Amino acid sequence: MKIAIYARVSTNDKEQNPETQLRPLREHLAALGECTFVGEFVDRASADDLRGRREWRRLLELAMRRKVDLIIVWKLDRAFRSVVDGATTLQTLRAYGCCIRSLQEPWIDTTTPLGEAMYHITLAWAQLEKGQIRERVKAGMSRARAEGKHVGRPHRNMAVTAHPQWTTILTALECGHLSRAEAAKKLHVRKDALVKALASFPKGGATE
Repeated sequence: MKIAIYARVSTNDKEQNPETQLRPLREHLAALGECTFVGEFVDRASADDLRGRREWRRLLELAMRRKVDLIIVWKLDRAFRSVVDGATTLQTLRAYGCCIRSLQEPWIDTTTPLGEAMYHITLAWAQLEKGQIRERVKAGMSRARAEGKHVGRPHRNMAVTAHPQWTTILTALECGHLSRAEAAKKLHVRKDALVKALASFPKGGATE
C-alpha cells in the first residue's frame, strides 16, 4: 500500500508547528508495518486558501495518478474546509482507489463502509460547530457595540498614544520643544494621526 501523510497549520496562528501533527503521524505510519511511504506533505495556509495549499493539491494530483492509496491526516479539518469539499474530494479520490484516514478521529477510515459514513458525519458536525462559533462571535461583537465598546482594529489615535515614547513626546510638544511634524516623525505616524490623538488631551496646542 502506498501511503502519504498530510499536515496543515494556519497562517493565522504563528505559534503553530507542523511537527505537532507530523510526529504522531510518522509513529502511526511506522506501526503499520510494510508499506510504501510516498512522503510528507505540509502546508502553511488557512483551510479556505486553496491556492496557498500547494502541497495538498500536489498530493491530490499524485492520488489521481494512482501513486497514493491512503492519505493519513491529523484531523479532517486539516484537509477540508466544508462538508461539500470533503464529500466531493472523497468521491474523486475513491474513483482513483485512494482512501483517507484521520489519526485523531480513529472512527474515520474510508477503507471501510462504516468509516466512510463516520467521515461524512464528522465533517457535518465540524461545519456545524464552526458555524456556531461564528454566530457566537457575531453576537459578542453586537453586544460590545451596543455597550459602546470599540470593535475591530484599534483606533489610530489609540495606536499613537500606546507608543512607549508618547508621554515624553507629549511633554515636549506642550513645552514647545517639538513641532507636531517632528513628533509625528518620532512616533512613526502621519501628522493627521497625531493631531487626532492630541484632540483627546486638554493641552494639545503644540507648534506646527
